[in-house]
Amino acid sequence: MTEAIAFLPPRQAVLSRRAEILDDLKELVPAGRLVEERNALVPFETDGFIAYRRRPLAVVLPETTAQVAAVMKYCHRYGIPVVPRGAGTSLSGGAIPQEDAVVLGLSAMTRIIEVDYANRCATVQAGVTNLAISDAVGADGYFYAPDPSSQLACTIGGNIAMNSGGAHCLKYGVTTNNLLGVKMVLVDGTVVDLGGKHLDAEGYDLLGLVCGSEGQLGIVTEATVRLLAKPEGARPVLFGFDSAEDAGSCVADVIGAGIIPVAIEFMDKPAIEICEAFAKAGYPLDVEALLIVEVEGSEAEMDAMLAAIVEIAKRHGVKIVRESQSANEAALIWKGRKSAFGATGRIADYICMDGTVPLSQLAYVLRKTSEIIDRYGLRVANVFHAGDGNMHPLILYNINDPEDAAKAEAAGMEILKLCVDAGGCLTGEHGVGIEKRDLMLHQFTQVDLDQQMAVRSAFDADWILNPSKVFPLEGRG
Repeated sequence: MTEAIAFLPPRQAVLSRRAEILDDLKELVPAGRLVEERNALVPFETDGFIAYRRRPLAVVLPETTAQVAAVMKYCHRYGIPVVPRGAGTSLSGGAIPQEDAVVLGLSAMTRIIEVDYANRCATVQAGVTNLAISDAVGADGYFYAPDPSSQLACTIGGNIAMNSGGAHCLKYGVTTNNLLGVKMVLVDGTVVDLGGKHLDAEGYDLLGLVCGSEGQLGIVTEATVRLLAKPEGARPVLFGFDSAEDAGSCVADVIGAGIIPVAIEFMDKPAIEICEAFAKAGYPLDVEALLIVEVEGSEAEMDAMLAAIVEIAKRHGVKIVRESQSANEAALIWKGRKSAFGATGRIADYICMDGTVPLSQLAYVLRKTSEIIDRYGLRVANVFHAGDGNMHPLILYNINDPEDAAKAEAAGMEILKLCVDAGGCLTGEHGVGIEKRDLMLHQFTQVDLDQQMAVRSAFDADWILNPSKVFPLEGRG
């Protein structure tokens, strides 16, 4: 399986100069910020997509934008590939390096530069974790809305690279909807500022282009993000159903009725059992599918919205409706959901898919996903952002069994094709990386990809930034 997805061949001219390159890089970053020993490079060989790994040429861990710019200027001058890295939580292989690449890690850039309540924004370095922003402003009644399950570890730089989402993005939007500006280092070391504290940037929407570009247009070193006032109240409610299709149809009807809760999360029975065993969240174990629906506002607003949702759920045979009765219960409900990936990792290796489908196709795609998994003789746990159709089937397998691993990867590719064929797309928030790269022609025509690659080339003509990712290796021109 480790060779099923190809990487570009290493540049021999770079490999042959490794010792010289290391000496030069030592002059560009502070002492201790260059990782070069083989054993010390092992943690940087892979990310959350653990089936693939490559040992990088070296790792630099700069502390400032100026240091990032110096490294980029040097690598651009000598044609050395650069792979940006946040916390390494990418589930699509976006931060996996290659043998001739310098990994540019931003984990040392952890400063919250400014909190500006008057303009409802904060400016942070790219290595600040997602949750750290909300922690910094929570006591003053504010929060940062995007909340990936890995928010305790994942960084803002990585969130911008992949346009990350999260459970509460149904109402508040994903990263691009909460990003006001960035400071970015271009491939030649030039530093540019895009956007700012104002609501909308002048000229072309370059900020929108950068968000989700997977580190191929430049290195984001600082971000200005939107802060929101905390709601008056919030209440998660559990809805249990006798089938995954009933739960999926309920979600489509809730959104179709114009009701937008803060979050609608889905778990099937395997996921319920895995998460309950780990978090003891009080999930019902006698249902086939579970929705976590959270509403917010005043007590009257929450009561009215829940009443409308319950009526729709009854039309789909809801078996259990259980409201959280305390802040502790609410925290446990979300602990179970946000622990899903880690809890699953305790019982098996898994590949997590990220296709997104129209809500009207949710029940159909869930059914077809089960058929695909059964055909390969595998197991799956479905846990995902149902409100926006962002599917996350966790395909369970044994990574030490090459045949089992190959089956899991093949099943995952079929599921992603299914999502596209149902009117959806390959990725909702995890990015393309290497995982979905070779499926890009299933969603786009070659003309589409040629246009996208032309934009990429305008920023990085020699393709040294994250070069093996996103675009199929064949047909690059």
